[in-house]
Amino acid sequence: MTGWAQALILRELRLAVRVGGGALIGVLFFLAVVTVIPFGVGPDLNLLALIGPAILWIGALLATLLGLDRLFQADRDDGSLDLMLMSGRSVELIVLVKCLAHWVGTGLPLVVAAPVLAIFLNLDALAIGAVTLTLLAGTPALTLIGAIGAALTVSLRRGGLLLAVLVVPLTIPVLIFGVSAASAAITQPMPFLTPFLILCALTLLSSVIGPLAAAAALRHSGD
Repeated sequence: MTGWAQALILRELRLAVRVGGGALIGVLFFLAVVTVIPFGVGPDLNLLALIGPAILWIGALLATLLGLDRLFQADRDDGSLDLMLMSGRSVELIVLVKCLAHWVGTGLPLVVAAPVLAIFLNLDALAIGAVTLTLLAGTPALTLIGAIGAALTVSLRRGGLLLAVLVVPLTIPVLIFGVSAASAAITQPMPFLTPFLILCALTLLSSVIGPLAAAAALRHSGD
C-alpha cells in the first residue's frame, strides 16, 4: 500500500473518532438492535437461536448505514473532495481506500462485537463462529455498496434518509446469503460452504462495481 493511501486511511479513522464516535456509536446501535428485538419476539430461546443470525445481520446493516452519509460529505464540506478529484490519482482507488477505512472504523468493530452479542440470542459456539465469519466476509460489501449511495447523495445537505432508501435494496442479496450461510450452521438443512462462497463473491464483485460507480457519481457531482 502506498504512502498516500496509508495517510488517507489514518486520516479517515481520526475523523471517524473525532466526528461521531466511529466504532463506539456503531457498536452501541448494534447492541440496541440485538437487545430490543428479543423483547418483541418473546422469551422463546429456541426461536431466538433460530432467528439469531438474521437479527445480527440486520443490526450490522443498520449500524453500517449510520456513518455512510459522512463518507464523502465531510470532504465536500471542507473542500478536500475537490482536491482529491483534481489530484490526478485514480478516483476509484481513492474511493476504495476510503471504504476500507470506513470498514475498519465501523464494520470491523461490529464483527468483533458479534460473538458477545450472539450470546444474548442463545446461539451455540458453532453458530457464533458461523455468524462471525459471515459478517467478516459480508460487511465489506455493505460498505462498498453504501459508498454508491453516499456518492449519489453527496451534494444533498440532508441525504441520510435518501441514502438508506437507495442502499438497503442493493444490500438484500448480501443479507440473504449472509443469513443463509449462518443459519446453515444451526439448522443443517443445507451446506454452509455454498452460500458462504456466494457471499464472498458478492463482496469481491462489490469491490469492483462499488468504487467504479461511486467514482462516476463523484465526478458528476463535481461538474
